[in-house]
Amino acid sequence: MKLREYLHFLSYTKTLEEFWDAHCRQMAEYGFVRLLYGCTQYRTETSLGDPADFVILSNHCKEYLDGFLHSGLYFHAPMLKWALNHEGAASWRLIAEMMNSNVMSPQERRVYEFNQSMGVVSGYTISFNSVSMRSKGAISLCAENGRPQDEVDALWDKHGQDILLMNNMAHLKILTLPYNAPNRALTRRQREALQWVGDGKTTQDIALLMGLTTATVEKHLRLAREALSVETTAQAVLKASLHNQMFVMEA
Repeated sequence: MKLREYLHFLSYTKTLEEFWDAHCRQMAEYGFVRLLYGCTQYRTETSLGDPADFVILSNHCKEYLDGFLHSGLYFHAPMLKWALNHEGAASWRLIAEMMNSNVMSPQERRVYEFNQSMGVVSGYTISFNSVSMRSKGAISLCAENGRPQDEVDALWDKHGQDILLMNNMAHLKILTLPYNAPNRALTRRQREALQWVGDGKTTQDIALLMGLTTATVEKHLRLAREALSVETTAQAVLKASLHNQMFVMEA
């Protein structure tokens, strides 16, 4: 798709699955064949929050995701550290410069060696503008195997502004779409009960509105808290809202 066609598609897509499939294909047209998007709404000065609450989208293979994400290597990735302190786009040439200057920590070198072993060698990282002090989003664009960084940089000089615009708009779109994190999905009844809490209804009100007993409403709210891994119902309402699981249009 050309830029205008892509933005038109982005404006009307309704599901994360449909969007992500199209975005991966769009970036592949520029030679970026493996993408890894991540966003947190729970950042603090010392943490990015619970990884289970991250919005993660990727077309990398399972082996890479297990090694990079699930083992915690991502936390020491040089380009992630760059993204946390900058906004905009950066060439992975920065990694080679760190290696040549011998300034990598042992943890950063482990990330470098793992990426090399998986063919994640050349590309760009985009760090998005934060919508709050607690949020941060970024995407890594990995070029096809064997493509040197010099060629990727030359491609970026030619098309980088369009690629940056597409990814910035994609990030804003993701923030509006429902996301069911693994082990964080709510049932329809749990979501409905939380929605009524968000509307300021009491347990007794909700029982009447849903045609249930107060004990059953309390059970739905307890299970919603457990699913979202929070302690209070107020926290559950906030977390469900941040993942756009509240007031979802049913198919």
